[in-house]
Amino acid sequence: QVQFVESGGSLVQPGGSLRLSCTASAIVNGFDHYFMGWYRQAPGMLRERVASITGAHSTVYEASARGRFTISRDDAKQTVYLQMNNLKPEDTAVYYCNRVGQENWGQGTQVTVSS
Repeated sequence: QVQFVESGGSLVQPGGSLRLSCTASAIVNGFDHYFMGWYRQAPGMLRERVASITGAHSTVYEASARGRFTISRDDAKQTVYLQMNNLKPEDTAVYYCNRVGQENWGQGTQVTVSS
């Protein structure tokens, strides 16, 4: 199973924006068919999926992300993005991406929303 490498996390003020990136650690045959998701895990909480995208670019969002986050993919680069706007303190978490259903996780990228 290929692992994914996340980047782009940072400290940002409430109302700010970030774009996270997630790239496969090796060349993946059939990546364009992968059902991919962005997840997050806050301290003391279970990991939750906040957005997903199919190979056909259909997207689904968790309720708190809808209208603020946008998931997209560039299959030529084997990369999935998460554009996050109007960030709130409750968005603070480690963000991960993975193929939906896959259980080997990368290191994630820390997003901290604080003034």
